[in-house]
Amino acid sequence: MDISHLHFLVAEGDPVQRRSLADMLGGLGASRITEVQDGMAALRCFEDSFTPPLDLAIIDLDLPGMDGVDLLRILGGNQTRVPVIVTGGQGRDIMFSIETLAAAFGLELLGTIAWPLTEQKLQALLENYAAPAPPVRTAGPSFTFAEVGEGLQKGQFEPFYQPKIELATGQVKGLETFARWRHPKYGVVGPGSFIDALEQNNRVDFLDWTMIELSVKGCRTLQDKGLPMPVSINLAPQTLAHPDFMEQIKACVERHHVLPDYITFEMPESSVLTNDAGFLERMVRLRMLGYGLAIDDYGTGRSNLQLLARIPFSELKIDRSFVDGASKKRPLSTVLSTCLGLARSLDRQSVAVGVETKADWDFLQGLGCTYAQGYHIAAPMDNNAFPGWLADWRLFF
Repeated sequence: MDISHLHFLVAEGDPVQRRSLADMLGGLGASRITEVQDGMAALRCFEDSFTPPLDLAIIDLDLPGMDGVDLLRILGGNQTRVPVIVTGGQGRDIMFSIETLAAAFGLELLGTIAWPLTEQKLQALLENYAAPAPPVRTAGPSFTFAEVGEGLQKGQFEPFYQPKIELATGQVKGLETFARWRHPKYGVVGPGSFIDALEQNNRVDFLDWTMIELSVKGCRTLQDKGLPMPVSINLAPQTLAHPDFMEQIKACVERHHVLPDYITFEMPESSVLTNDAGFLERMVRLRMLGYGLAIDDYGTGRSNLQLLARIPFSELKIDRSFVDGASKKRPLSTVLSTCLGLARSLDRQSVAVGVETKADWDFLQGLGCTYAQGYHIAAPMDNNAFPGWLADWRLFF
C-alpha cells in the first residue's frame, strides 16, 4: 500500500517510542508525519485549520495530560472522520475494550497494537485504510401525508427486490422487497422521502398493505415465469396488531394463489420482543400456517434472550453495522460470530445484511452464515429486471 501521500499524526508521550513509531512509518513510505507528545497538542491537530489536514492518526493511550481515552471521546463527539490506530502497553483484554469503546464513540478504528510495536504489525493495520469517500448528497424530496396517500391511491408505489443468497452454494434463495415510489416528477423515490409522513400520522399500514399485495402478486408473477422465489416483506408491528390482519393476509395469498411457505414477514428486533399475548399469538399463528418470520436489524436493540428464545422466528437478520468491515475489525467480528452462534443454537437461519465487499462475503462463508444480502450481490431492482439479473448470476454458480 502506498502511504507516501498520507499525512500521519503520531501522538505518543514517550520520546523514544514516538521516534521509533515515526521511523517505522518512514520505513513504510510515509513522508508527512506530525509528532506530538500530549493529548491537547494532538487535539489541536484535528482542528479544521490544521494544514495539511490529517489522513490518519496513531494515538497512544498513555498520553500525558489528556490521555488517549479522553482524546478518543472528544474526537467522537466532534465527529471526526480521520481513521485512528490506538497503541498502548495494556493487556489484550484492555485493548479489545478500547476497540469496542472507539466504535461506540463513532470513530473509524483501524485497529489496536500493544507495545512492543513492529513494522509488520503496523503495516497490517495500515492495509485497512481506505480513502474517505466524498460526501454524497442524499437528501431527496419530502412529501406530505396527503401527497403520499395520493401516490398510494394512484398505484405509483411498487416493490423492488434484493436477492438473498445462500452462502454455501451461491444459489438465490429468496428476495426481500423494498418500497419504492415511481413518482411522475422525481422518478424512483426511496422511503427516506415518504416514510416519515406515514409514521407521523400513524398510518404505515397504508404502505404495508400496498407492499404486501404487490409483493405477493409479484411472487405469483415470478412463479408463472418458472422462477419460484420466496419473498420477504417488511411489516410494521401496528399492521400485524390489527384485528383483521390474519383474515386479510389469508385472502391476499388465496387471491394470488401463493402458498404461505413463499412469504416471510420481517419485523425489527425492538417490536417482536414483547410479552403482549395478542401479538405473540399472531406470530405463532403465522408460523403455524407456514409463513416465515424474520427478526430484522438484530443487534441494534437490547435483546432479552429469554424473550428471543420464545419468539417463533425462522430467520435472524443481523444488522449491517456488524457486517460491514467485520473481516478487518475484531470487535465487529466478535459480535457477528456471537449472533451467528445464537442463530445456530436456536436452530434458526441467519441472514447477514449489508454485504458490501468480497471480503465481507468470504468472511461470512468462513463463519458459517446461512444467507447474505447486500450491494456486493445486487442493489434492489424492479420486478422486470430480476429475471435478467438471475440469469447472469447463474452463469457464475
